[in-house]
Amino acid sequence: MKIEIIKCLTDNFSYLLINEKNQDACVVDPGEAKPVLEYINKNSLNLKYILNTHHHGDHINGNNILKSKFDAKILAFEDDKDRIPMIDIPLKDNQIWKDDIFEFKVIHVPGHTSGHICFHFFNEKTVFTGDTLFSLGCGKIFEGSYEDMFNSLLRLKVLPPETNVYFGHEYTLNNAIFCQRFDQNNSELNKKILNIKKKLDSGFPSVPSTIKDELNCNIFLRAKNQEEFSKLRDLKDNF
Repeated sequence: MKIEIIKCLTDNFSYLLINEKNQDACVVDPGEAKPVLEYINKNSLNLKYILNTHHHGDHINGNNILKSKFDAKILAFEDDKDRIPMIDIPLKDNQIWKDDIFEFKVIHVPGHTSGHICFHFFNEKTVFTGDTLFSLGCGKIFEGSYEDMFNSLLRLKVLPPETNVYFGHEYTLNNAIFCQRFDQNNSELNKKILNIKKKLDSGFPSVPSTIKDELNCNIFLRAKNQEEFSKLRDLKDNF
Protein backbone atom coordinates (compact mmCIF):
# COMPACT_ATOMS: atom_id res chain seq x y z
CA MET A 1 0.00 0.00 0.00
CA LYS A 2 1.44 3.33 -1.09
CA ILE A 3 0.73 6.39 1.07
CA GLU A 4 0.70 9.78 -0.62
CA ILE A 5 0.71 12.91 1.57
CA ILE A 6 -1.69 15.57 0.26
CA LYS A 7 -1.39 19.06 1.73
CA CYS A 8 -4.76 20.77 2.20
CA LEU A 9 -5.96 24.17 3.39
CA THR A 10 -3.36 25.99 5.51
CA ASP A 11 -1.68 23.23 7.47
CA ASN A 12 -3.85 20.11 7.06
CA PHE A 13 -2.72 16.73 5.78
CA SER A 14 -4.94 14.36 3.85
CA TYR A 15 -3.64 10.98 2.82
CA LEU A 16 -4.25 8.87 -0.27
CA LEU A 17 -3.79 5.14 0.30
CA ILE A 18 -3.16 3.41 -3.01
CA ASN A 19 -3.32 -0.21 -4.07
CA GLU A 20 -0.64 -0.13 -6.76
CA LYS A 21 -1.85 -3.42 -8.29
CA ASN A 22 -5.20 -2.02 -9.44
CA GLN A 23 -5.00 1.74 -8.67
CA ASP A 24 -7.86 1.58 -6.15
CA ALA A 25 -7.53 4.22 -3.44
CA CYS A 26 -8.85 5.48 -0.11
CA VAL A 27 -8.50 9.02 1.17
CA VAL A 28 -8.15 9.91 4.84
CA ASP A 29 -9.65 13.23 5.99
CA PRO A 30 -10.04 15.23 2.75
CA GLY A 31 -10.13 18.76 4.16
CA GLU A 32 -10.71 20.04 0.64
CA ALA A 33 -11.38 18.25 -2.61
CA LYS A 34 -9.15 20.11 -5.09
CA PRO A 35 -5.65 18.81 -4.24
CA VAL A 36 -7.01 15.29 -3.76
CA LEU A 37 -8.79 15.44 -7.13
CA GLU A 38 -5.68 16.74 -8.86
CA TYR A 39 -3.60 13.82 -7.64
CA ILE A 40 -6.32 11.24 -8.42
CA ASN A 41 -6.80 12.55 -11.96
CA LYS A 42 -3.09 12.89 -12.67
CA ASN A 43 -2.47 9.29 -11.57
CA SER A 44 -5.70 7.71 -12.89
CA LEU A 45 -6.81 6.38 -9.51
CA ASN A 46 -10.17 4.87 -8.61
CA LEU A 47 -11.26 6.41 -5.30
CA LYS A 48 -13.33 3.81 -3.48
CA TYR A 49 -13.41 4.99 0.13
CA ILE A 50 -13.30 8.16 2.23
CA LEU A 51 -12.11 7.64 5.82
CA ASN A 52 -12.95 10.35 8.36
CA THR A 53 -11.28 10.51 11.78
CA HIS A 54 -13.78 13.09 13.07
CA HIS A 55 -16.45 15.56 12.01
CA HIS A 56 -14.58 18.90 11.93
CA GLY A 57 -14.90 20.72 8.62
CA ASP A 58 -11.18 20.85 7.92
CA HIS A 59 -11.25 17.05 7.81
CA ILE A 60 -14.48 16.43 5.87
CA ASN A 61 -15.07 19.45 3.60
CA GLY A 62 -13.97 17.49 0.54
CA ASN A 63 -16.29 14.55 1.21
CA ASN A 64 -19.28 15.58 -0.86
CA ILE A 65 -17.40 16.44 -4.06
CA LEU A 66 -15.26 13.30 -3.90
CA LYS A 67 -18.24 11.09 -3.10
CA SER A 68 -20.27 12.49 -6.00
CA LYS A 69 -17.45 12.24 -8.55
CA PHE A 70 -16.33 8.71 -7.72
CA ASP A 71 -19.30 7.20 -5.88
CA ALA A 72 -16.85 6.66 -3.01
CA LYS A 73 -18.17 5.24 0.27
CA ILE A 74 -17.74 7.29 3.45
CA LEU A 75 -16.52 5.44 6.54
CA ALA A 76 -16.70 7.11 9.96
CA PHE A 77 -17.60 6.40 13.59
CA GLU A 78 -21.18 5.26 14.09
CA ASP A 79 -21.94 7.96 16.70
CA ASP A 80 -21.04 10.71 14.21
CA LYS A 81 -23.82 9.79 11.79
CA ASP A 82 -25.60 13.10 12.53
CA ARG A 83 -22.44 15.18 12.14
CA ILE A 84 -20.76 13.63 9.11
CA PRO A 85 -23.26 13.65 6.23
CA MET A 86 -23.90 10.57 4.13
CA ILE A 87 -21.90 7.97 6.08
CA ASP A 88 -22.18 4.73 4.11
CA ILE A 89 -20.29 2.44 6.47
CA PRO A 90 -20.59 3.25 10.20
CA LEU A 91 -17.67 1.93 12.23
CA LYS A 92 -17.48 0.61 15.79
CA ASP A 93 -14.64 0.74 18.30
CA ASN A 94 -12.22 -2.20 17.92
CA GLN A 95 -13.84 -3.25 14.63
CA ILE A 96 -11.55 -4.69 11.98
CA TRP A 97 -12.63 -3.59 8.51
CA LYS A 98 -11.20 -5.00 5.28
CA ASP A 99 -11.52 -4.68 1.52
CA ASP A 100 -8.77 -6.18 -0.61
CA ILE A 101 -5.44 -4.83 0.72
CA PHE A 102 -7.11 -2.10 2.77
CA GLU A 103 -7.46 -3.46 6.30
CA PHE A 104 -7.54 -1.53 9.55
CA LYS A 105 -8.64 -1.65 13.16
CA VAL A 106 -10.84 1.16 14.51
CA ILE A 107 -9.55 2.82 17.70
CA HIS A 108 -12.07 5.15 19.36
CA VAL A 109 -10.16 8.04 20.95
CA PRO A 110 -12.55 10.61 22.48
CA GLY A 111 -11.16 13.90 23.76
CA HIS A 112 -10.70 16.23 20.81
CA THR A 113 -14.23 15.24 19.77
CA SER A 114 -16.50 12.61 21.26
CA GLY A 115 -16.56 10.58 18.05
CA HIS A 116 -12.88 10.75 17.07
CA ILE A 117 -11.34 7.53 15.78
CA CYS A 118 -7.94 6.44 14.51
CA PHE A 119 -7.35 3.99 11.68
CA HIS A 120 -4.68 1.41 12.51
CA PHE A 121 -3.47 -0.31 9.36
CA PHE A 122 -1.68 -2.99 11.34
CA ASN A 123 -0.31 -4.92 8.35
CA GLU A 124 1.49 -1.76 7.19
CA LYS A 125 2.46 -0.77 10.76
CA THR A 126 0.71 2.57 10.22
CA VAL A 127 -1.85 4.60 12.15
CA PHE A 128 -3.78 7.69 11.04
CA THR A 129 -4.38 9.74 14.17
CA GLY A 130 -6.24 12.83 12.91
CA ASP A 131 -6.25 15.47 15.64
CA THR A 132 -5.66 13.16 18.62
CA LEU A 133 -1.93 12.50 18.41
CA PHE A 134 0.43 14.87 16.62
CA SER A 135 4.17 14.65 16.37
CA LEU A 136 5.34 16.06 19.73
CA GLY A 137 1.80 17.08 20.65
CA CYS A 138 -1.82 16.11 21.08
CA GLY A 139 -5.14 17.64 20.10
CA LYS A 140 -7.02 20.29 22.00
CA ILE A 141 -9.81 18.97 24.18
CA PHE A 142 -13.06 20.31 22.76
CA GLU A 143 -15.76 17.75 23.56
CA GLY A 144 -14.17 15.39 26.03
CA SER A 145 -12.36 15.60 29.34
CA TYR A 146 -8.71 15.45 30.35
CA GLU A 147 -9.41 11.87 31.42
CA ASP A 148 -10.82 11.04 27.97
CA MET A 149 -7.78 12.39 26.14
CA PHE A 150 -5.29 10.86 28.56
CA ASN A 151 -6.92 7.44 28.18
CA SER A 152 -7.11 7.83 24.40
CA LEU A 153 -3.39 8.51 24.25
CA LEU A 154 -2.80 5.44 26.40
CA ARG A 155 -4.49 3.37 23.69
CA LEU A 156 -2.08 4.74 21.08
CA LYS A 157 0.99 4.39 23.30
CA VAL A 158 0.69 0.60 23.31
CA LEU A 159 0.82 0.25 19.53
CA PRO A 160 4.05 -1.38 18.26
CA PRO A 161 6.95 1.11 18.57
CA GLU A 162 7.76 0.87 14.84
CA THR A 163 4.25 2.04 13.90
CA ASN A 164 4.32 5.07 11.58
CA VAL A 165 2.12 7.93 12.78
CA TYR A 166 0.33 10.02 10.14
CA PHE A 167 -1.30 13.01 11.84
CA GLY A 168 -3.73 15.72 10.75
CA HIS A 169 -1.75 18.99 10.87
CA GLU A 170 1.73 20.42 10.40
CA TYR A 171 2.06 21.63 14.00
CA THR A 172 5.33 19.86 14.70
CA LEU A 173 7.75 22.77 15.01
CA ASN A 174 5.49 24.68 17.41
CA ASN A 175 4.97 21.48 19.38
CA ALA A 176 8.73 20.94 19.46
CA ILE A 177 9.36 24.37 20.99
CA PHE A 178 6.82 23.62 23.72
CA CYS A 179 8.28 20.17 24.45
CA GLN A 180 11.80 21.55 24.59
CA ARG A 181 10.81 24.25 27.07
CA PHE A 182 9.68 21.65 29.61
CA ASP A 183 12.00 18.77 28.65
CA GLN A 184 15.18 20.53 27.58
CA ASN A 185 17.57 17.80 28.74
CA ASN A 186 15.95 15.13 26.59
CA SER A 187 18.67 14.24 24.07
CA GLU A 188 16.25 12.20 21.91
CA LEU A 189 13.95 15.22 21.66
CA ASN A 190 16.79 17.56 20.75
CA LYS A 191 17.91 15.14 18.03
CA LYS A 192 14.36 14.85 16.67
CA ILE A 193 13.97 18.63 16.54
CA LEU A 194 17.12 18.93 14.41
CA ASN A 195 15.72 16.35 12.00
CA ILE A 196 12.36 18.13 11.88
CA LYS A 197 14.00 21.45 11.06
CA LYS A 198 16.04 19.84 8.26
CA LYS A 199 12.90 18.35 6.74
CA LEU A 200 10.90 21.56 6.92
CA ASP A 201 13.80 23.70 5.65
CA SER A 202 14.04 21.37 2.64
CA GLY A 203 10.35 21.76 1.88
CA PHE A 204 9.30 18.34 3.16
CA PRO A 205 6.53 17.71 5.72
CA SER A 206 7.40 16.43 9.19
CA VAL A 207 5.02 13.49 8.77
CA PRO A 208 5.29 10.60 9.51
CA SER A 209 6.62 10.13 12.99
CA THR A 210 6.72 6.80 14.85
CA ILE A 211 5.24 5.60 18.10
CA LYS A 212 8.79 5.00 19.36
CA ASP A 213 9.78 8.61 18.62
CA GLU A 214 6.66 9.95 20.31
CA LEU A 215 7.20 7.81 23.41
CA ASN A 216 10.75 9.15 23.64
CA CYS A 217 10.05 12.78 22.78
CA ASN A 218 6.38 13.76 23.09
CA ILE A 219 5.90 15.38 26.48
CA PHE A 220 2.19 14.49 26.52
CA LEU A 221 2.93 10.79 26.09
CA ARG A 222 5.69 11.03 28.69
CA ALA A 223 3.30 12.42 31.32
CA LYS A 224 3.31 10.01 34.28
CA ASN A 225 -0.35 10.43 35.17
CA GLN A 226 -3.53 12.26 34.27
CA GLU A 227 -2.78 15.17 36.62
CA GLU A 228 0.56 15.85 34.95
CA PHE A 229 -1.01 15.51 31.52
CA SER A 230 -3.79 17.98 32.42
CA LYS A 231 -1.31 20.61 33.57
CA LEU A 232 0.68 20.26 30.36
CA ARG A 233 -2.48 20.51 28.24
CA ASP A 234 -3.45 23.74 30.04
CA LEU A 235 0.03 25.17 29.51
CA LYS A 236 -0.05 24.28 25.81
CA ASP A 237 -3.49 25.88 25.37
CA ASN A 238 -1.95 29.19 26.49
CA PHE A 239 1.43 28.73 24.79
